Amino acid sequence: MSVKPTVLKLGGSVITDKGKKLTPNLPAIERLTKEISRANVSSLVLVHGGGSFGHPVAEQYSLAEGYKDSSQIMGFSMTHQAMTKLNKLIVESLINHNIPAVEVQPSSCVVTKAGRIQIIEDRPLRKMLEMGFVPVLYGDTVFDSETGFDILSGDQLVSSLAINLNAHRIVVGVDVNGLYTGDPKTDSAARLIRHVTLEELKKLEHRIEGSKVTDVTGGMLGKIFELKPAVEQGIQTIIVNATESNRVYKALKGEEVVGTIIER
Repeated sequence: MSVKPTVLKLGGSVITDKGKKLTPNLPAIERLTKEISRANVSSLVLVHGGGSFGHPVAEQYSLAEGYKDSSQIMGFSMTHQAMTKLNKLIVESLINHNIPAVEVQPSSCVVTKAGRIQIIEDRPLRKMLEMGFVPVLYGDTVFDSETGFDILSGDQLVSSLAINLNAHRIVVGVDVNGLYTGDPKTDSAARLIRHVTLEELKKLEHRIEGSKVTDVTGGMLGKIFELKPAVEQGIQTIIVNATESNRVYKALKGEEVVGTIIER
């Protein structure tokens, strides 16, 4: 690929109502796809989270614990189906804004081993990017060589794709302004960290709190853990508040924006 891609992650807490099962946040999806269209990034990979579509069903059937009994088989299918429904809404909105989006099911191209990506078939993705398409992936139920199956978080997928595709940068859209010294939703003294290196991050990790909302993939602490391998490879990562208008747009354009930049 002649142009290094940007990998954009839209968090499930932004594009769904996490308090209501299987409920999309359609105004947010519409606004964000408009911002992506306006930014007109030359090479883009989009990954989205599950929010109220993937997490509740996955938790109900304990899918993150791997295959234990046959009752989970239906749970695997139901979780995957829920994610494809959410993905369809996003892809349709992107297409409606003249973005040539194509769904890519992680369950069909990724195999994990004990929950970590072991194999990722990225040749179709490379071809899509070469031709100007925007692949759209998501956190998904995937097959695991040790545990039978597992939940692949969108954050682990983002990091792996960024490394494999030699990405220029990663933009992560969440429901807070970035990385804080505490949980900004419960701690009024928590302050936004505008820029942090991996070395500085090690000192802060014990103070970063996880999400209090049901999330089988780990909240903010999980996001940071998953993004670190990409940052270690020199891929700049910026975390912004995707619930605020134009934050994702500015990040995609490389403009100054409220958020957290993580660099090696």
